[in-house]
Amino acid sequence: MNIVPLYDAPQFAGQVTDWLWREFGDSLPRDFFASIIEHSQRPGQLPLTFVLTEGERLLGTVGLWRCDLISRQDLFPWLAALYVDESARGRGLARLLQQHVIDTARSMGFHELHLYSACRDFYERFGWRYIGDGLDYPNTPVHLYRYAL
Repeated sequence: MNIVPLYDAPQFAGQVTDWLWREFGDSLPRDFFASIIEHSQRPGQLPLTFVLTEGERLLGTVGLWRCDLISRQDLFPWLAALYVDESARGRGLARLLQQHVIDTARSMGFHELHLYSACRDFYERFGWRYIGDGLDYPNTPVHLYRYAL
């Protein structure tokens, strides 16, 4: 298995866009997610998107983004858009993807990382600390987490 920036594996951009649109899109158009992916492929700059592959197969994706929750722009940076293909779940890949972003953020000089999720009791087992609730657009309650680097 290998985790690389999407700019090193651009052939997966369409699949990553489809995953994000399907899993996180709600009423947003696919073009919205295509724009996110297109603009998260610059070496050394945020936002960044990473992909986890096994051979030529795409297994998952995760982002290190400037902002993932528009109502909380005071928090920075974000672990965002963590997704593991359904057929690859149960193998600890979410942990690998999180650790990759944690290591990348630390190497870039950040001291903390944030994420939000609609679910509870998942990220806590990976060391994330619940810091309160927030609102996703347009008015969906979410849980906020922080990871000290």
